[in-house]
Amino acid sequence: MSDLQTGLIALGVLAIVVVLGLNWWQDRRARKQIQDGFPDSGKDPLLHGVEAGLPKADGVRREPGLGAAEAAEANVIGGMDAPVDGAAAVQQHDTDEADEACETVIDVSFLEPVPGDELAAFTQGIRHAGQKSLRVFAETAEGAHRSAIRGGENYASVQVAVLLANRSGPLSAGEWAEALSRSRVLADRFDGTVEASDTQAVLDRANKLDAVCAALDAQVGLTLVASSRRWSSGDVLTAAREAGFSSIHDGRLPWVDQEGAVRFTLGRSDGVSLGSAGPATIGQLSLILDVPRAPAHEHAFAQMAQVARGLATRLEATVVDDNGRPLADGAEAAIDKQLLALYARLEQSGLKAGSVRALRVFG
Repeated sequence: MSDLQTGLIALGVLAIVVVLGLNWWQDRRARKQIQDGFPDSGKDPLLHGVEAGLPKADGVRREPGLGAAEAAEANVIGGMDAPVDGAAAVQQHDTDEADEACETVIDVSFLEPVPGDELAAFTQGIRHAGQKSLRVFAETAEGAHRSAIRGGENYASVQVAVLLANRSGPLSAGEWAEALSRSRVLADRFDGTVEASDTQAVLDRANKLDAVCAALDAQVGLTLVASSRRWSSGDVLTAAREAGFSSIHDGRLPWVDQEGAVRFTLGRSDGVSLGSAGPATIGQLSLILDVPRAPAHEHAFAQMAQVARGLATRLEATVVDDNGRPLADGAEAAIDKQLLALYARLEQSGLKAGSVRALRVFG
């Protein structure tokens, strides 16, 4: 190798060293300027803002689950809970949750927290998919579970609980698709993502629940048949009030016990609402004991039969059973015995008669 080549190599190495040294000096100078621009708090300034937004409560995300209690009382204005102040509301979780036994949950997570007033206005229409009810729950940015969206809070996610079955049948593919579509529209509106169970798995659960409910569903009825004259609506309403029935609800008159539970209902046998302008006179009335929807009682049928006989006396009517035969004395005991067995089966299946869950799936 000649002296010229050696010299050129040496100059090249020296140039590389100079460039590396200059880069090191510039990097050190930039780091010092950045550090001087932040206070020496002992924390990474880029993480400080994130830490401030983390939950200060138990720090555990609450997913909707089984065993929900009744919803805590809240001051709700226009479908949205009134604003709440302070950290106390953040620390407390609402008790009402999605029911894992009869509902499936679609989770909508937002990239950024969404103000409650905006979210409440948009979710007002999320109530049904076909003939299945939808319930909306939410999780605040601080990790608190909410059964109703409140003003003054920001929300990280929404859970849409979809009923799997009711008396219209199991959740259908079309109803499930509608629930998913509504959830995706919500996600698109507030820049979020949607998570849901596999469609076939959801439909299988719905069919199984529907089969259980169908095997346990029962209604027991009695009919009042006019003996001498047909009745006017006024005659029926007056006699019903005297017999202890409450005001018309869904076209029928409920008989309510001291705890506020509906035991059975009275209505026209032709299905026309007692409050509507139907035929001028009425020849038959039906009393119906909706077994899964009324709280269990050892004399449930006997109680209805007693009220029916009293009403028949007022209206000059005959009480007959589902087969059109006059109700025999002593029949109440045999029927109540059968009902007690059905009440036990309902409870064993997790569908206690008169419970919130039973009211959902037998609705």
